[in-house]
This record gives sequence, structure tokens and C-alpha cells, in this order.
Amino acid sequence: MIVGVIDWQLEVVGSQSLKDKRRVLRSLKDRLRARLNVSVAETAHQDLWQRARLSACVVATDRRGAEQVLQSADRLVASEARARIISARSDYY
Repeated sequence: MIVGVIDWQLEVVGSQSLKDKRRVLRSLKDRLRARLNVSVAETAHQDLWQRARLSACVVATDRRGAEQVLQSADRLVASEARARIISARSDYY
């Protein structure tokens, strides 16, 4: 069993309030959960309007399966026009 974790530092483009930021992050989290069946949470910068840290986790039978899911998650986050990836990091346990 392999646990894969990906962590994104994001800039929420054009956010003028925490409400704007939450709207973008909620949409991203819902899509990640629905399409890829990953666990996802906002893990830092909760009080900043234009910064966010999202983390997603998947459990798979092998590393290759976990990598494929996390790569798909990374593509989904990268396709979000309202958020720009500052950095991303993946770890496997």
C-alpha cells in the first residue's frame, strides 16, 4: 500500500476577500474529490486573501497508481484559471 501526498502553494488571482478565495478553493476541492476520489484540504494561509496551500492525498496499491492520480490532480489544479501554482511537491509513503 502506498500513500501519495501532493501539496500546492497557490496564488488566488483577483481575490478581493476571503469569501472570493473560499469560492475558488471550494470549487477546486469539490472537483478533485469528485473526479479523482482524493482527500483534499486547505492546510495553510487561511487568513490571507490571495494565498492558499492545498494538500491532497491518495491511497493506492502501488506507487505508479498513486503517481498517476496525483499527476491528474496537478493537471486539474493547473487548469484552474482563478488560481496559479507557485510551487508543488509530491511525497510517497
